[in-house]
Amino acid sequence: MEQKEVKRNSDKRKINIFLIFLLCSFLAWLVSKLSETYVDRTTFDLEYINVPDSLLLADNTFKDVDVKLRASGFQFLGFNFNRKKIKIDLSAVANNDSKFYISQLDFRKQVERQLSASMTLLEVEKDTLYLDFYKLGSKEVPISSNIKINPAQNYLVEGELTMEPSLVEIRGPIKELDIINSVSTSEVELNEISEDFSIVVDLVLPEELANCALSEKNVRISGNVFRFSEKVIKIPVEVINIPEGTQINTFPNTLEVLCKARIERLKDIGPSDFKIVADFQEERGDNQNLRVSLMEEPVDVYSVQLLENEVEFILKRQ
Repeated sequence: MEQKEVKRNSDKRKINIFLIFLLCSFLAWLVSKLSETYVDRTTFDLEYINVPDSLLLADNTFKDVDVKLRASGFQFLGFNFNRKKIKIDLSAVANNDSKFYISQLDFRKQVERQLSASMTLLEVEKDTLYLDFYKLGSKEVPISSNIKINPAQNYLVEGELTMEPSLVEIRGPIKELDIINSVSTSEVELNEISEDFSIVVDLVLPEELANCALSEKNVRISGNVFRFSEKVIKIPVEVINIPEGTQINTFPNTLEVLCKARIERLKDIGPSDFKIVADFQEERGDNQNLRVSLMEEPVDVYSVQLLENEVEFILKRQ
């Protein structure tokens, strides 16, 4: 029994040794083959550098190029796993009748300079490398706010919001710049605001400006918030353009206005700061009442609302 076990182990060792020698032989053969020089085709990725400041490379520009090489098997094998990237210098791109190109000679030289000494470039797929560019320009446009502010109860935002900066420069293809007149902020909603605020908001580049860039990525928006109060004031009604030899009485002869402002400002506001006028000659149609208008109101108040917009009247001859 022990003799059979010993024989079986001996056979396994012989098989393992044979497989190891077979593997080593295969590897030696593979290394020998890969070390040999071959002529074959491969593809290089193109990376464009030093694009002129006045131009923008279009998206449809060639991204790769097929070449014919003389190289070792190891090198071709490496290209299969990681394609070589060739940098194409566009600082001296040629221009003929609005067509931009790199000549075959220049293109070939740029490729050859980036190959190892053990490689030989035999052919390049493209005779001349034609390039599409957009002519660039710049334009300064205002920034529009896309902010919704919901103040807390009895609070208001004073005046206009301030933006820093208020203008932004757009740089991109001239054709795209012609269609844009402003740039908006991202949408923001502020709720229950009861004090002054200052926030940074991103700018949104419109979809139609895919090839453009903004000089600023965001803008600071600030606003002043104040607590307000309300005051109702009675104002006498003044009638103008009354027929000669007549007298008019209005009912009522005073109207109320609702004024919203800072508490300290409301203390200084009185009837003399307002003027309510009704024009007797104004077309009234089927309505025989007089329409009234608020002709004068104080400054530095948030809002003034006339609570009624017409009065009845009696006309008497003198």
